[in-house]
Amino acid sequence: MHELSIAMSIVEMAQEESERCGQAQVLAVHLRLGQLSGVVKEALLSSYEMACEATPLEGSQLLIEEVPVEVFCPKCDGPRALGSIQWFCCPECGTPTPEVLHGKELEVVALEIEE
Repeated sequence: MHELSIAMSIVEMAQEESERCGQAQVLAVHLRLGQLSGVVKEALLSSYEMACEATPLEGSQLLIEEVPVEVFCPKCDGPRALGSIQWFCCPECGTPTPEVLHGKELEVVALEIEE
């Protein structure tokens, strides 16, 4: 389960940032998670709780914003949200479209802290 190693990295990064803020208490970690990231949301949430045990982040929340897959259609000349990650074709015109604009994200975007 690689989600545990990802969760441990998130906790470590949040702890380092907390220390830079004078040992501020981390209340929540905000994460953007794309559908193509290869990470299972439920497994990451469970792993985050385990990774936080006996650390200053124990009791904090992992708040995940799921990012849908968006591709660029060369025929329509614009971004299009995919209805299914199994079919990489423009939902408007049906043109195959391999250029992914969004959906691969796995990024911490904010920390909620209490000083």
